[in-house]
Amino acid sequence: MKNLKTILVFALPMLVGSLIMASCASSKVAMKSGAQLWGENCVRCHSTPSPSAYNNTDWETIGLHMRVRANLTAEETQKVVEFLQSAN
Repeated sequence: MKNLKTILVFALPMLVGSLIMASCASSKVAMKSGAQLWGENCVRCHSTPSPSAYNNTDWETIGLHMRVRANLTAEETQKVVEFLQSAN
C-alpha cells in the first residue's frame, strides 16, 4: 500500500503536467493559420512548391503522405492542405 501511495505521489503530477502540455500544444496549433504551419514545417526538409504546382486532389494526397513523413497532426495537415487548395 505504501508503494502505491509513493507511485501516485510521483505519477499523478507527471500525468497532469503532460495533459496540460498536450492541451497547450493543440491550442498553439489552433491559433496558427495553414500558411504559418506550411512555412514552419515544409521548409524543414525541402523547398516549398508553389500552391499552384498541384491541383486540389494532389494536395490531399501529398498532405496524407507528408502527415506521416513530417509527423504532423490531423489538424495541422488539414490546415496546410486547405491553405494550399485555397491558393490554387
